[in-house]
Amino acid sequence: MTAVVLHKKRKPRIEGAHPWVFASEIERVEGEPLPGSIVAIRNHVGMFLAAGYYNPKSQITVRVMAYEELEDTSVEFFVERFERCKEHRERFVPGADACRLVYGESDFLPGLIVDRFGDVLVVQILTLGMDVRRDQIVQALVEVFQPKGIYERSDVSIRRLEGLEEVKGLLYGECPRHVQVTENDLIIEVDIEEGQKTGYFFDQRENRAAIAPLMTGWGKQSGIEVKEVEQDGELTMLPVNPNGKVVTFPLWDGATVLECFSHTGSFTLNACQTGAKKVTCLDISEHAIESARRNVALNGFEDRVEFVVADAFDYLREHSKGLEQRKQWSQAADSKVDTSKPLAKGGRTWDVVILDPPAFAKTKGAVEGACRGYKDINLHGMKLVNEGGYLVTASCSYHMKPELFLETIHKAAADARKVLRLVEFRAAGKDHPRILGVDEGNYLKFAIFEVRSRG
Repeated sequence: MTAVVLHKKRKPRIEGAHPWVFASEIERVEGEPLPGSIVAIRNHVGMFLAAGYYNPKSQITVRVMAYEELEDTSVEFFVERFERCKEHRERFVPGADACRLVYGESDFLPGLIVDRFGDVLVVQILTLGMDVRRDQIVQALVEVFQPKGIYERSDVSIRRLEGLEEVKGLLYGECPRHVQVTENDLIIEVDIEEGQKTGYFFDQRENRAAIAPLMTGWGKQSGIEVKEVEQDGELTMLPVNPNGKVVTFPLWDGATVLECFSHTGSFTLNACQTGAKKVTCLDISEHAIESARRNVALNGFEDRVEFVVADAFDYLREHSKGLEQRKQWSQAADSKVDTSKPLAKGGRTWDVVILDPPAFAKTKGAVEGACRGYKDINLHGMKLVNEGGYLVTASCSYHMKPELFLETIHKAAADARKVLRLVEFRAAGKDHPRILGVDEGNYLKFAIFEVRSRG
């Protein structure tokens, strides 16, 4: 069997269950392995460590497929791996008709992503080793999951690092462009052909549900209290406004919410489902907002959602600037503010502001710029949170480490003169398991902060 032999002085990452062998770690290659073929991985004294597929064009030259001797893969090999994936999802995401079925390295299938949308599967093949096994993968998926159709979304630039072209299209059966699935008891329509990545982001499922406690309990800020009121000759507990009138609006206790970078509007849907009074759903993409609009309509929330197509950075700055100007005007009697100038646009605030941007740091070299981006949106976002309200913020940039993410938000809070109280800090959901020691799997950071003013 062909093999790669590792340097003596390398870090023992393979022994720690990391699935990648970098070109710089290889001392020599024994035999003449074909690109994409399976090779043994041996240490400097020849001890077998693992088996993986080989690509001399990639800086990640070998990716581990097994910790036992493996000559090559087969349909049966993939069937066994997919059965394991199925068992994990049935245990931790029971009853879900939509989830991530295969999560690359974390499911011991590096370079392969499979998402389930009801009876349709969407496959993303990121590496040469998986690309040459496309037929085996499709056959095994059909055997294990019996889908009506399998669609490929390998139209991602990372394939170029493997010497591959971007591809997309039907692999098996029939696949409608738009599919409907259920998540957190909500109906979601997904565009599997033109939506981002595979069409939907399952990694935030549990995080979207985590905002439920933030959506009610806001009536008191408007002076509404539940009191004993006489109606039709009987005493009953009803919400009453400061003027003593009974409040008949059913969502009187609900939050006002701003969701930025909404994509399909998934946080908006969860907010409405759990009691939000009014939600502003914002994305820069017309396509994304149309997707969100359809999903809102499917769930009957049209009367509570307003849609905005805009750049989130500009939108947050505009309202932050307007809010600051209004504060200055309110203090005009004691200051030298020129009130003859027209007020800036914006100045709205919300009880809950949700920021779920795309990755700002796709490489290590982009981290400094990403920090500026995360600081900017979080600084202006927290300024627009009503006193005692909540900032919900996330980062899906692996290179933005959790400590750096929190540090960046802390700096934003200092500049905004806000005190943030961390309520919850979460990662990706249970259908995105993480192998201990593989830091690359710890990419998603999700935080909920209570926001209060300082001084």
